[in-house]
Amino acid sequence: MRPKTILLQSIAGPNGSGQPGGIAVSPEEAELLLDAYSQAVIAVVEQVAPAVVSITSTRRGMVRTPRGPAQYDLPGAGSGFLITPDGYILTNSHVVHGARRLEVTLADGRTLPAELVGEDPATDLAVVRVQGSGLPVAELGDSDRLRVGQLVIAIGNPYGFQASVTTGVLSALGRSLRSQTGRLIENVIQTDAALNPGNSGGPLVDSRARVIGVNTAIIAGAQGMSFAIPSNTARWVAGLLIKEGRVRRAFLGITAELRPVPGRIAREQGLSRGAGISVLQVTPEGPADRAGVRPGDLLVSIDGLPLEGIDDLHRFLSRATIGATVTVGVVREGRLLTLPVTLGAEPESGT
Repeated sequence: MRPKTILLQSIAGPNGSGQPGGIAVSPEEAELLLDAYSQAVIAVVEQVAPAVVSITSTRRGMVRTPRGPAQYDLPGAGSGFLITPDGYILTNSHVVHGARRLEVTLADGRTLPAELVGEDPATDLAVVRVQGSGLPVAELGDSDRLRVGQLVIAIGNPYGFQASVTTGVLSALGRSLRSQTGRLIENVIQTDAALNPGNSGGPLVDSRARVIGVNTAIIAGAQGMSFAIPSNTARWVAGLLIKEGRVRRAFLGITAELRPVPGRIAREQGLSRGAGISVLQVTPEGPADRAGVRPGDLLVSIDGLPLEGIDDLHRFLSRATIGATVTVGVVREGRLLTLPVTLGAEPESGT
């Protein structure tokens, strides 16, 4: 009796024709293929999981009681992974933000006190550190070389459960997420690898055990949609946090909102966009103030680039060099002005 065969669908089609097709294999061959997939995942987990840690935080909260407001400890948990043998750990900003006490549980079961090295809420990334040496580390890969459809593996250590693993494919690249600061996080990775509660801050890994992203969020109510900050962004942010304790971005020194440009002014000034950024306040002695920007001005361009919204300004400032001089297009009393502005360093919060 001949063994039954299984038809494996081929996207490329037979002989690379591009037409739907299939390859007939025996159950034994199919089992070997599935086993190869399992072996690939197992090998990745065995290599990366020792570097994945559980992070517990304690925040101070307030509660109303019959005797008045009272403080209480609010526990939190997330994941992270070691990026240096001497104890530097990469995780999410929202995992550690506002914590008055941090503890890290390593894969070998040790629980150590941790200190916050620095965080960048604008990218939802943070670095914490435990004291140690010779610790296992996870290798950061190159997220610019990712391809939609490739295998990805999400590893976390939620609530002390070691090596919680899910797998999937890379669903999309170049997504954007809104951070806690209101800025857009760009080039976000979308995957269908499920993120369990407490997996935030854990690594998203490719089939060669290289970290390609930091798991950060899921969309509530949407099935199969998880997101990660790309590894190249994480490498840049982590380096600055370890070196300086924060990420310094260029600073203009205004409070603003999006406003439409009156049609007459847009036509008279030859503006191609129907909206600009209305200046509500100017930081005293800030870059914009020194350049002559006033409340009520309408910013329509920066260095020749049209400003369609606040996100465009944030995007430009995130990439600009502190100390560089740029030109700002401003509509004031129906006239288009061009003002040179020397960008400063962003304080704890600002635009």
